Amino acid sequence: MNINRVAKTIVFAVVASSFSTAALAEPSVEELAERLERMQQEMDQLKQQLKNSATKEEVQVIKKDVAIAGEWLQPDTLIHMAGYADVGYTDSESEDGSFNVGTFAPIFHFQYRDLVMLESELEFEIGDDGQTETNLEYLTIDWFINDYMVLVGGKFLSPIGQFRQNLHPSWINKLPSAPPGFGHDGAAPISDVGFQLRGGFPIGSLRTNYAVYISNGPELIAELEDGEFELDGVEAEGFGSDGDGEKVIGGRFGFIPFAGFELGLSAASGKATVTSIENGDSSLLNNEGARDYDVISADFSWQYKAFNLRGEYVETEVGADTGSGTAASEGATWETWYTQ
Repeated sequence: MNINRVAKTIVFAVVASSFSTAALAEPSVEELAERLERMQQEMDQLKQQLKNSATKEEVQVIKKDVAIAGEWLQPDTLIHMAGYADVGYTDSESEDGSFNVGTFAPIFHFQYRDLVMLESELEFEIGDDGQTETNLEYLTIDWFINDYMVLVGGKFLSPIGQFRQNLHPSWINKLPSAPPGFGHDGAAPISDVGFQLRGGFPIGSLRTNYAVYISNGPELIAELEDGEFELDGVEAEGFGSDGDGEKVIGGRFGFIPFAGFELGLSAASGKATVTSIENGDSSLLNNEGARDYDVISADFSWQYKAFNLRGEYVETEVGADTGSGTAASEGATWETWYTQ
């Protein structure tokens, strides 16, 4: 508002009020002096306001500061840090008891609006020899296509079953370690490097969720036993390159018929090749053939108030290599399950 115009308006109002009053009654000298004093006070106040009023440049600076402050109220980017850690004491039947620092796993999230999010988890562990081991559990860039679909690229936790992608953190898993077969070289895949499409949608009153992916294939471990090679394990831990050029396609579909209960079915299929020899010289491997690799899984989860019951079954089957490779051998099947 223009301060000069305000001042003129107030003066005009005061003068008009004086003339209006004079028309009704003849003021005394004391009344006129009192009015003049009030007018003088009002003029002094207006002068002080004019003196303290901001210039146009100052107003622009204030507006700019307000706009910058508003960005913090509604930012385009969000940064969030979480994670978990555990320490404990382990005394298994076949080993001596010992204290341990299990895992320190910081988790980072960086999100730009409702469009893109980067998420990553590091894992620090202390080995039996006292050395610190560092691993990248996952690192993905997620594109939120719509309310029902997200495109994920990078290294992600395997969507086969529910343990690895939902339950493996120590503060969630009620067991002292991962269930047998759900750790390294187990029947259940751990992670993948590739692209994944995941989300959820309703079918009437039924809620569903899904995840489909394509990734680099796993690697196989062979073992020399009595002069013959046989398969020893599967390494499905999200390799950054695909040695045999074969990919794996898989996914999981979950049904939630009512609140608190979920049933999931998973499958994956592709190729895998022997790349190492357990406790042997892997350089001896030559002309290894790509074997069939298939995984099936079923899982359930039921939560009622403070009660939780969950279980999972995973079976991994690797076909035979009948070629001329060094580690050519029969196929093998691994299966595992748990309830807790």
